[in-house]
Amino acid sequence: MDPIDAAPLPNATPPSPPTVGSSGLPTNIAAFLGYLATSVTGVIFLVLEKENREVRFHAWQAIFFGIAALLIGMLIYILTIIFSGILSILGGLVAFLGVLIKIGLFVLWIICMIQAYKGEHFKLPIIGDLAEAQVNR
Repeated sequence: MDPIDAAPLPNATPPSPPTVGSSGLPTNIAAFLGYLATSVTGVIFLVLEKENREVRFHAWQAIFFGIAALLIGMLIYILTIIFSGILSILGGLVAFLGVLIKIGLFVLWIICMIQAYKGEHFKLPIIGDLAEAQVNR
């Protein structure tokens, strides 16, 4: 063993352990995993995590995001059918816009997961306020 390797570094502070909640996972990992299957994993982490407010916030936000994405998808589907019945070009236009909206939702979902993994308190408009209200209840 090299004596240089064994010598402690001057003024070196040991890395702080990650914050671990009642789920047994580091906060950032639990918050990230809460988004994986949106509402399903959000509910799982609400049940597992009783202490950590940040994990609970991301779990609630994932639940509300999943519900909103589902409702938006259903609305796009219904509007596509309605407008296709009126004029097929309108149905095609609504379907195309629906694809763009779904891509946007996918990108937003990825951003939420990245921000949660980085330990950021990333709050979506409206949905984030609902999530904070649930955590503060």
